[in-house]
Amino acid sequence: MSVNAVLAFAKLFAGLKGNSHALVADSIESFADLFSSVVVWRGIMLASKPADEDHPYGHGKAEPLASAVIATMLLLAAVGIAVHSLRDVFQSTQRPAAWTLLVLLAVIAVKECLFRYVHHEAEATGSSAVRSDAWHHRSDAITSLAAAIGISLSLAHGPGWSSADEVAALVAAGIIAWNGWRLLRPALEELMDTIPDPLIVARIREIGEQVVGVSGIEKCFARRMGWQLIVDMHVRVSGNLTVVEAHAISHQVKDAIRGRMPEVYDVHIHIEPARER
Repeated sequence: MSVNAVLAFAKLFAGLKGNSHALVADSIESFADLFSSVVVWRGIMLASKPADEDHPYGHGKAEPLASAVIATMLLLAAVGIAVHSLRDVFQSTQRPAAWTLLVLLAVIAVKECLFRYVHHEAEATGSSAVRSDAWHHRSDAITSLAAAIGISLSLAHGPGWSSADEVAALVAAGIIAWNGWRLLRPALEELMDTIPDPLIVARIREIGEQVVGVSGIEKCFARRMGWQLIVDMHVRVSGNLTVVEAHAISHQVKDAIRGRMPEVYDVHIHIEPARER
């Protein structure tokens, strides 16, 4: 968040002093990065709270909600940048100052480093909100690259190419919008309890079937709650077992799945009698 704040103010100052609309647009993206980091931070803090009386399944949905907020911010930022650039693209404007390129090159390097660091943490934790924040950094690096290309063309080809800066800002807006939609879609799917990767469900089913006393898994569903999973499954056992014996097997299935898959928060099991041959 501190790095984003420094970059945002540096780009805004450089864009205004150096007459670069693309750089000003890029600074807006960095301010959005700063706010999105606050959203991610608060979202993770809320998601990490344990279950309570009002939220018996925990607070994990705060993570995809934070991701959706960030993605929506990206889309709104893209619209704002596009409108501003379209207004000026056909007007003759003063060319950006050459030194603004140095600012952009430094920004690209810093933002790419931030992306790699945050993305590594997202993969390590499985957090959708942190992953969204990582791609927000990559989006900022790409928009800075687009701005650098636009400024370079404007400086290299003279006054006739002064609108290259605005065109670069439009390209940046398109990239931001694409990233926003790419992040919004999985966040909405998670909020709608869309089934996770089929390979995850297959692994859960496989672990359950390996427990002694289990004749088969009739149904197996999973849904995400932040970085964690909640599983519902129908387990077949011999119809000759007592309730106590079937109950013990269900606990063994639950313990086996949670033991081998730490991301599973809870397993709800319904016992079914096996079909006798």
